Amino acid sequence: MNSVLDGIFTHQKPIIGMIHLRPLPGSPLYDPASMGMDQIIATAVEEAKILQSAGVDGLQVENIWDYPYLKDQQIGHETSTALAVAARKVIEAVDIPVGLNCHLNGGASSLAAAVACGAKWIRVFEFVNAYVSHAGITEGIGARLARMRVQLQAKEVKFFCDVNVKHGSHYMIHDRTVMDQAKDNEDEGAEVLIVTGFETGKAPTADKVRACKEHVHLPVLLGSGTTTQNARELLSVADGAIVGSWFKTDNNWKNPVEYQRTRAFMEQVELLREEL
Repeated sequence: MNSVLDGIFTHQKPIIGMIHLRPLPGSPLYDPASMGMDQIIATAVEEAKILQSAGVDGLQVENIWDYPYLKDQQIGHETSTALAVAARKVIEAVDIPVGLNCHLNGGASSLAAAVACGAKWIRVFEFVNAYVSHAGITEGIGARLARMRVQLQAKEVKFFCDVNVKHGSHYMIHDRTVMDQAKDNEDEGAEVLIVTGFETGKAPTADKVRACKEHVHLPVLLGSGTTTQNARELLSVADGAIVGSWFKTDNNWKNPVEYQRTRAFMEQVELLREEL
C-alpha cells in the first residue's frame, strides 16, 4: 500500500462510504421544524454504524444537501461549525477513520472542521487549475490550504484532491490533459488523487484511472460510479474508492443507506484483496 493510505487505513484498496448530511443550518433546505441538528446527527450516526457493520474501511462526511452551493470563501461559519459538530459525533460512534468534504470546494471550511473534530483527510474538488461548476468559476485553492494547514499545525490532515472533477466544465484548461492535471496536483502538494466520471453515480473508465497512475507517484481513488458490477475492473487499477450512491436504496444518493447493498459490494472487494 501507499504510505499515505497505509497511515490511515488498515486494508489494501480501502473503501470509503459516504455520510450525506441532511440540510445544515443556513442552507436553503434546512428546516429545524422537521429535521434540526439533533436529528441530522442521529441520522448520520445511524448510517455510519450501518456502513461500518457492512465492512467499509472509512467514512467521508459532507454537506451534499446544502445546494445550491456557495463556493470556497463564500461559505459561512455556520456550515463549517455544523459540519464539525456532526462529524465529531460520527467519529465518536465508529472505529474507522473519517474525512470531510464541504461543498463547494470549501477546503478551508473542511480543514477548520477537520482540526476541530479529528478528521483524517479533506476532499478538495479543485486543488489546482480551475473549472466552471454549478456555482460558477471555481479556482484552485491549494496554495491557501497548504499555508492554512501549517498555521493550524495540522499536517496529519491529508489532502485528497480531485483530478478533472465531476459536475463541471474544464474548457478553460482544454490544452491540459487529465494526466497533466494529475501531475499539477502532485507537484502542488496533493497527497491522494481522486478520479471521477462526469457526474455523481457515473464511473470513470479504467483507462482514465490507469493514465493518471502512470503520470504520478500518488495513490489514486475512484470518486464516483463504483458498483458491485464494476468494482473488480476498476479496483484492479485504482488504489481504493469513495462510494456514495451505490450504498443507497436504488443507487440514489438521496435515499437511505442499505446494509445488504453495502455488504454485497464489500464481499467483492474482500475477494479481490485475497487475490492480491
